[in-house]
Amino acid sequence: MSLNPRLIKESFSAIEPVMGKAVAYFYGRLFAESPQLRCMFPPAMDVQRDRLFAALTRIVWSLDSPGSLSSYLGQLGRDHRKYGVLAEHHTAVGNALLATIRRFSADAWTTEVEAAWVAAYTTAANIMIDAAEADAGVSPAWWLAEVVDHELRAPDIAVITLLPGAPMNFVAGQHVDVQVERWPRVWRTFSIANAPRPDNTIRLHVRAVRGGWVSTALVSHTRIGDTILLGPPVGTMTPPPDDPVRDILCVAGGTGLAPLKAIIEHVIASGRRPNIHLLHGARTAAELYDLADLVRMEGRYPWLRFMPVVSGEPAYDGMRGLLPDVVRRFHSFADHEVYVCGPPAMVEETVGRLQHDGVPPARIHRDCEEAEQRRLSPRQPDTAGGYGRTDQPNTAEPGGHRRGVSR
Repeated sequence: MSLNPRLIKESFSAIEPVMGKAVAYFYGRLFAESPQLRCMFPPAMDVQRDRLFAALTRIVWSLDSPGSLSSYLGQLGRDHRKYGVLAEHHTAVGNALLATIRRFSADAWTTEVEAAWVAAYTTAANIMIDAAEADAGVSPAWWLAEVVDHELRAPDIAVITLLPGAPMNFVAGQHVDVQVERWPRVWRTFSIANAPRPDNTIRLHVRAVRGGWVSTALVSHTRIGDTILLGPPVGTMTPPPDDPVRDILCVAGGTGLAPLKAIIEHVIASGRRPNIHLLHGARTAAELYDLADLVRMEGRYPWLRFMPVVSGEPAYDGMRGLLPDVVRRFHSFADHEVYVCGPPAMVEETVGRLQHDGVPPARIHRDCEEAEQRRLSPRQPDTAGGYGRTDQPNTAEPGGHRRGVSR
């Protein structure tokens, strides 16, 4: 079977206006035909439906970019392992998806459209299954980690240190999915706030968000000695493989500081000494939760310049303003490697201004998958307000797929 992206996109475009109803129908059909799969999903399905829409949208509109699509599907397949997804689960999901497309395509459904969807789905399922099977022999599906330190830095912000029960290989700038005992089957994504360490510990910077099940549990109900589950490290906002000796700009909003601090630790450990400019923004001075540690780092490494920025406190005796505006108050960063993390609006505006000022897009690093997920998924009750990436729904769908569908 050969792929036909045009037919897939045309039929999908007809469904997009009623995607909410279509996704609800899909899960209803899936659970009616395969009730044993319901236990793999969280109790509340609203966020789950958004994730499915986002993932399906990305797959459909990436059919013309096989390299990018293969990378995304491979990561999706590997990530599904932590949900307990097996190859045989994919047939049920494929059948439910095909039935949903057929129902909501109405008169646009033809044998050619059906063949196109079967071919696309089979290809996607094969990539996911192959990636999961290849990963099974070299990496755990998840890690059990002990909380070895829990610092409440502000009423709603905690810095948590974890010790995984087995070594976890990751790269500075990546993130992990987290599940707490209080909310089984509910996974939320947090950036790792340190570079790899000899003792295998990792740190998370967590802000408790209104309506955030996992973030609130981590900040307010987690204690030293507790255990949590961690998914495999993922993410693309990592240092370039060749690590060019180029000065660095880091722009962090709120707990978006976490992966940028990890990248700075990576640079320190590398022995290189580029000039690093770190801007950390928050609404109030009290929300500059890592101030003491960053000031100590600046004192120890004179090539690191740290600038705290406050946007919503007129009496603050320091740099005030929104991060995109503050960035432009400095000299040009056109020759820098740039890392930006925080709320999507801040990231988008900062990146736009940096590009306008001459920074090549290839030198601006952010978590592209996170940005895409946020753009596609408007309803995210467990996300952060203000400056900070704290408690994001993961980009993977725990439904899964199989090699082809029955017809």
